[in-house]
Amino acid sequence: MPVKRVAGHRDDDNNLARLGEAIRASRKAAGMSQETFADEAKIDRSHMGKIERGERNVTFLNLIRIAKALGQLPSDLLRTAQL
Repeated sequence: MPVKRVAGHRDDDNNLARLGEAIRASRKAAGMSQETFADEAKIDRSHMGKIERGERNVTFLNLIRIAKALGQLPSDLLRTAQL
Protein backbone atom coordinates (compact mmCIF):
# COMPACT_ATOMS: atom_id res chain seq x y z
CA MET A 1 0.00 0.00 0.00
CA PRO A 2 1.46 3.40 -0.92
CA VAL A 3 2.22 5.82 1.90
CA LYS A 4 -0.15 8.80 2.01
CA ARG A 5 1.09 12.33 2.63
CA VAL A 6 -0.80 14.07 5.41
CA ALA A 7 -0.39 17.81 5.91
CA GLY A 8 3.37 17.73 5.37
CA HIS A 9 3.95 14.68 7.56
CA ARG A 10 5.04 11.19 6.58
CA ASP A 11 3.08 8.30 7.99
CA ASP A 12 5.46 5.51 7.03
CA ASP A 13 3.74 3.00 9.31
CA ASN A 14 0.21 3.90 8.16
CA ASN A 15 -0.73 4.85 11.72
CA LEU A 16 -3.50 7.19 10.58
CA ALA A 17 -5.03 4.54 8.34
CA ARG A 18 -4.87 1.97 11.14
CA LEU A 19 -6.53 4.36 13.59
CA GLY A 20 -9.15 5.30 11.01
CA GLU A 21 -9.95 1.63 10.39
CA ALA A 22 -10.32 1.05 14.15
CA ILE A 23 -12.67 4.03 14.43
CA ARG A 24 -14.76 2.91 11.46
CA ALA A 25 -14.99 -0.67 12.74
CA SER A 26 -16.08 0.54 16.20
CA ARG A 27 -18.67 2.87 14.67
CA LYS A 28 -20.11 0.10 12.53
CA ALA A 29 -20.13 -2.32 15.49
CA ALA A 30 -22.12 0.31 17.38
CA GLY A 31 -24.60 0.44 14.50
CA MET A 32 -24.10 4.14 13.80
CA SER A 33 -24.12 5.86 10.45
CA GLN A 34 -21.17 8.12 9.79
CA GLU A 35 -23.48 11.15 9.93
CA THR A 36 -24.98 10.21 13.30
CA PHE A 37 -21.53 9.37 14.65
CA ALA A 38 -20.06 12.68 13.48
CA ASP A 39 -22.97 14.53 15.11
CA GLU A 40 -22.44 12.65 18.39
CA ALA A 41 -18.71 13.46 18.31
CA LYS A 42 -19.37 17.08 17.27
CA ILE A 43 -17.07 16.73 14.26
CA ASP A 44 -18.01 17.70 10.69
CA ARG A 45 -19.12 14.61 8.75
CA SER A 46 -16.74 15.18 5.86
CA HIS A 47 -13.85 15.61 8.29
CA MET A 48 -14.89 12.39 10.06
CA GLY A 49 -14.81 10.58 6.72
CA LYS A 50 -11.26 11.78 6.16
CA ILE A 51 -10.30 10.61 9.66
CA GLU A 52 -11.78 7.17 8.99
CA ARG A 53 -9.88 6.95 5.69
CA GLY A 54 -6.61 7.95 7.37
CA GLU A 55 -6.38 11.18 5.40
CA ARG A 56 -6.36 13.50 8.42
CA ASN A 57 -4.24 13.58 11.53
CA VAL A 58 -6.55 13.30 14.53
CA THR A 59 -6.08 15.88 17.27
CA PHE A 60 -6.07 14.66 20.85
CA LEU A 61 -9.32 16.49 21.60
CA ASN A 62 -11.03 14.95 18.58
CA LEU A 63 -9.79 11.51 19.62
CA ILE A 64 -11.45 12.06 23.00
CA ARG A 65 -14.70 13.19 21.32
CA ILE A 66 -14.65 10.17 19.01
CA ALA A 67 -14.03 7.75 21.87
CA LYS A 68 -16.84 9.28 23.96
CA ALA A 69 -19.26 9.01 21.04
CA LEU A 70 -18.37 5.31 20.84
CA GLY A 71 -18.59 4.77 24.61
CA GLN A 72 -14.90 3.86 24.72
CA LEU A 73 -11.65 5.23 26.01
CA PRO A 74 -9.15 6.73 23.56
CA SER A 75 -6.72 4.00 24.65
CA ASP A 76 -9.22 1.36 23.49
CA LEU A 77 -9.16 2.79 19.97
CA LEU A 78 -5.37 3.01 19.98
CA ARG A 79 -5.11 -0.57 21.22
CA THR A 80 -7.50 -1.80 18.52
CA ALA A 81 -5.34 -0.01 15.93
CA GLN A 82 -2.27 -1.65 17.53
CA LEU A 83 -0.72 1.73 18.26
